[in-house]
Formats: sequence, C-alpha cells, structure tokens
Amino acid sequence: MAVFVQDQHGHPLMPCTERRARLLLERGRAKIHRVVPFVIRLTDRSRETCAFQPLRIKLDPGSKSTGLAVVRDTECVDRTTGEIERGAAVLNLFELIHRGRQISEALTARRSMRRRRRGNLRYRAPRFNNRTRQSGWLPPSLRHRVDTTLSWVKRLRRWAPITDLSCESVRFDLQALENPEISGVEYQHGTLFGYEIREYLLLKWGHTCGYCGKGDRVLNIDHIDPRARSGSNRVSNLAIACVDCNQKKGAQPIESFVKDKARLARILAQAKRPLRDAAAVNSTRHTLAGDLRGEGLAVELASGGRTKYNRVRLNLPKTHALDAVCVGQVDEVTDWQRPTLMVKSTGRGSYSRTRLDKYGFPRGYLMRRKDVRGFRTGDLVCARVPTGKKTGTHTGRVAIRESGYFNIQTGATVVQGISHKHCELLQRADGYGYSWIATTKGEAGTGRAAHDALSLPGHH
Repeated sequence: MAVFVQDQHGHPLMPCTERRARLLLERGRAKIHRVVPFVIRLTDRSRETCAFQPLRIKLDPGSKSTGLAVVRDTECVDRTTGEIERGAAVLNLFELIHRGRQISEALTARRSMRRRRRGNLRYRAPRFNNRTRQSGWLPPSLRHRVDTTLSWVKRLRRWAPITDLSCESVRFDLQALENPEISGVEYQHGTLFGYEIREYLLLKWGHTCGYCGKGDRVLNIDHIDPRARSGSNRVSNLAIACVDCNQKKGAQPIESFVKDKARLARILAQAKRPLRDAAAVNSTRHTLAGDLRGEGLAVELASGGRTKYNRVRLNLPKTHALDAVCVGQVDEVTDWQRPTLMVKSTGRGSYSRTRLDKYGFPRGYLMRRKDVRGFRTGDLVCARVPTGKKTGTHTGRVAIRESGYFNIQTGATVVQGISHKHCELLQRADGYGYSWIATTKGEAGTGRAAHDALSLPGHH
C-alpha cells in the first residue's frame, strides 16, 4: 500500500512508499496523521515546493460493495502502431462494504412495530396523505450507497492530489435482456458482445453452477428449455452451468435432467426471480454520476462490459477493487499485486436507548452516554496486557462496557474483558471497520508501515 502524505498545512501531496514513510517518521520529519488508512503529515515541507503527477480515483459501484482504486495515469507510445496507450499504476486498493440491507431491515422492523402499536393497541386518527418527496429521492438504503461512496471519494481527495475520476456506469437493461430483439442486431454485436448478459447471469446465479451448485470452475450459459425444443433466448430461460452439467444435460428437458423435485423447483424459481441487486444499482447510477460531477473534476463513465473486457484481457483476478482498476480506457496495469483494505460500514451508533422485544416494547435500557473512560464503541485501540490469561498486545475495534472492561475485535477473534487501563487510543471511530486481505496468495504482511510506526516518536 502506498502511504498518503500531507504537507505541514494539511494539503495533499503525492503518496510515498512504506519504506520512505518509515524513514521520515524515524528522522522526525513527519508525524502520523491517521493510522488506517495510513496518512502522515510532513513538518518541513509545503505544497509549493513539491512536484505532482496525475492521480485518478476509479470506482466500481455495486449493490453490496463498491471497489475503489487510486492509480497513477501513465502514457506510452506503441512502437508498432504509434498509438498512445494509457496505463494505470496501482497505488491503493479499497473495497467498501455497504450496509443497505441492514438499513432496509431496520426500517421495516420499525414500521411494523409502529403499525401494530398504533393500530391494535392505541388508536390514532389517520393523517392526511400530503407528504411529498423531492425530485431524485432515493430510499435510505439506496441513498446510503451513494453517500458512503461519495464520502470516500472526498476522503481520498483530502489525502492525495486527485485530478480525475473514473466510474463504471452500471446499467442492466432488464427489458432488453428479456427481449433482446427490441433494440436490433447492432445493439447486441460488437467488441463487447455477450459480456453484459453473461455478467448479469453470473450475478444472478452467484458465480456457481445452477444445477450442481459448484463454483471455481469454467461456467457456460445454458438454456433451461433447450433450443432444440423451441426454447427462447429470454434471460428467464438462461442459467449458468459448469461444463460437465452442460454436456450431460444436452437437449434434455430440465424435468428429465433434474430428478430431485425440490431442487427442480428451486432452479425454476431462481430462473424467474429478478435480480434485486441489479435494480438497486440501476436506481443509483445517475445520482452517483451527478454527485461525482459536482466534485469539480473530470469524470469518465464506462460500461460494465468494458470493465470485464479489460479484466479478462489483462488476466487479472476477479475482485471488486481490481474491477475498479479496469474501469474505463486502460491498456496496461502495473503494481496490482497489492493488499486490499476492506472498509465495512458499521454506522455511528443508534439514537435508541432501549432494546425491543418482538412486539416492539422495550425489554432493557442502554447507557445514557456513549463514552466510558474516554473510549467509544468503534474506536481503534491498542491494548497491552502485562499479566494474566490475556497477556500480550491486542489491536482492533473496541466495544465499551459501563464496567470499564471492554471487548476488542481483532480480525476474526474477540478478546473480552480488557480493562480500560491497558487500552491506548489510536484512532477515533469514524463509522467504518477496517481489515486487510491479500490480492494474491503468499503476499507479504499488509499495513506494515502503520504497525511499525506506532512505536515511533511521531505517533500522537
């Protein structure tokens, strides 16, 4: 991961390597501004004396998660054709996990509980239906996806001198997918022919075989009702199947190939079920593009088919962050074997001070304040326990308790009952949880500079 750098006045400078950041901290030329993502602030340099290169934020919006990548634009001339090729040197990779489903479920539960209390238990006269919604209104679960994505674009602009934006304008034309003939042959053919429909089906069937349920293998598009038996090309008649199942099925009817009635019913129901995630992305793509243009930078919009075409041509693994790298015009990608920072939306707590039972009535009361001994739930802390069963150093997100003994989430484990006396605050809660994943197997440890720098004099 490249380390973000700011000058002595807080203005963004070009990112540097972890080794250079470590040297700057050791020599007292920089201080730690933020731990995750790692940001340092120089103490002896201003923006006017620095050189800059074009940096770009690339986004791959999704329903459940959004991929972000900070890349440095490069250009070179092809010696054979003489054309200018546009490359991308990857600096940072992020995967932003949304909480739209939790928001939708919480609002649904609140609505049902209020309806029961007001309808069955306490009568309230109906109000006039005079509430209006502004133009471009989105449900809270969809608005959250746009707001969190835009929030991280603004954060990255504070930490790096971004000059351009690239965003995948995801568009699933559901009517055209159901009836491709309506838009003519020219719409379907070309360099990206077949990529949009195949990507839709892969998302719909979860990148697994629709018949045997196995993944991690070559998947083909299969007609549930075979073409030899007058089956149509509608998406409701298409499934994703592995090579073995595709060959075994052949021209058999689905009823003859799948003997298990329960599995047969599940396959037919999945084939007719609409892709809810695709509808969510369709609803937010125009709003997200408009908000990105409002940032005052040049915005490049590209199709999802172009993204997959670039990824397959460049032979890159399938991840949300690397999909973001492949958005738009890109002829070459370098330094993509970098760790990905997983950013999970956790929220900033709740206004509710009670727990509710299944009927919507309070069953317990929470603390009236949100901080205990100077700590809040979600803060990044480092606990150094000298003695006892939990001896050692534990770094992670803290969950406070009124007793002063906290729980610390460290990766996939939870260390319980850590006294506040052993905890040191590293970073205040900002509504997100952070973790690292390796892009390739056998990759070196991630975020090493951040962990090594915690013991340096520049940490504050």
